[in-house]
Amino acid sequence: METAARAGLFDRALRRLLEAWRDVAGGSGDGDIAAQMRDCLEAKGGEVSARARSARLAQAYLASDSAGKEAFLRTLASFDSDPKAVEAAVAALQSAGDDAAAAARARMELRRALEAPRTRLVTQFTSLPEGVRFVVELRAALLQLAKKDPALAALEADIRALLAAWFDVGFLELRRIDWHSPASLLEKLVGYEAVHEIRSWRDLKNRLDSDRRCYAFFHPRMPDEPLIFVEVALVKGLAGDVRALLDENAPLQDPRAADTAIFYSISNCQQGLSGISFGNFLIKRVVNELSAEFSNIKTFATLSPIPGFRRWLDARGGDDTLLTPEEKASLAAALGAAADSGANPLAVLLARKGWHRDAALAEAARPVLLRLCARYLLAENAEARPGRPPRALDPVAHFHLTNGAQAERLNWLADRSEKGIRESAGLMVNYLYDRGAIEANHEAYVGQGKRAASTALKRLARGWI
Repeated sequence: METAARAGLFDRALRRLLEAWRDVAGGSGDGDIAAQMRDCLEAKGGEVSARARSARLAQAYLASDSAGKEAFLRTLASFDSDPKAVEAAVAALQSAGDDAAAAARARMELRRALEAPRTRLVTQFTSLPEGVRFVVELRAALLQLAKKDPALAALEADIRALLAAWFDVGFLELRRIDWHSPASLLEKLVGYEAVHEIRSWRDLKNRLDSDRRCYAFFHPRMPDEPLIFVEVALVKGLAGDVRALLDENAPLQDPRAADTAIFYSISNCQQGLSGISFGNFLIKRVVNELSAEFSNIKTFATLSPIPGFRRWLDARGGDDTLLTPEEKASLAAALGAAADSGANPLAVLLARKGWHRDAALAEAARPVLLRLCARYLLAENAEARPGRPPRALDPVAHFHLTNGAQAERLNWLADRSEKGIRESAGLMVNYLYDRGAIEANHEAYVGQGKRAASTALKRLARGWI
């Protein structure tokens, strides 16, 4: 349902953009994309003419197949800074010496020379209806292409800088979404949900009931498009099993009796805004909203996936130091005749389909996987960056630790879905947002790489942290 929904959303968005620009564009362009781009930069005529040229150029992109879109982006990337103008501006700055006025003028000219004409072209699209959405889609198309092409990578960086300024959190509006929200918006929640697939309208209604909350950020130039949204369950105590939160038949809870808000799904909706972070602001804003609405809620935490855990484990299948001798013996005993003396018994166990439904195998795997997952979250680092503190290897852990959360508790077989078993052996983790410790935790992690964690988790990872 999720994949089909996303494809349908994209197709309708494409049709909407083409329709919105039909009247603005007027006649068709001459077919030469580079010539059309030069016409846009020369800005002949008035504002109406400029918008028409931009609309025709954008229409040409949207109407192209994948090869045509890539050619369009390569042509756009070619409108780079003039090297001779940059050299002249640098020379003028160097010759200014101690003349403050001359140096100021030279720096201004250097900034102007460094600005690539393509950024002016991209900015012109924002004068169109839904033009900001179009620029977001441009960057989405660039993200994969830019990995293998320096020219496209430079273009992607330029567009990212523009979008980071346009989507500053100060411009964003926080809105609550409920069952009475427009159907078109509810359909988008189904399509954009990236953590726990929404299986039906009944499932969606359950997630928007009175003991739940859903909030999203919106931009004034994309008022009908959520940028990121979070789903929250109002419960008693830390939740340790996502099935209970997603159970459509569970009795409705009284939110006034809840003491804990569990953030159980956070989904970024716009691929073109990848890397432009406002998720941390979303959580903090929602904490403030819930605190104002419910004085009884004192604990704010997540029930989060651990998407990289199995990938990390599988990559170390041949690491003979991963398991203790006692763990190897325990797993081999549970496997019985299936044990292979020459293989990692944990890898053999995890490769068995439905291992988590076998009580003996699950019981043998439990202490091993809990220990290794604590190590993965608290001790394993992403690729080192020169001069920067270490960061958590798991992307979700990095997100919450950056936001100032504390890794609080591991939950055994909390997600028994096919995806949960495949990605994290069913494990999930609670990240605790202690309002009094958020800033200190954030500073310790971002500044020194220190990961805030409960005593129980630190004990599990003993010897590695």
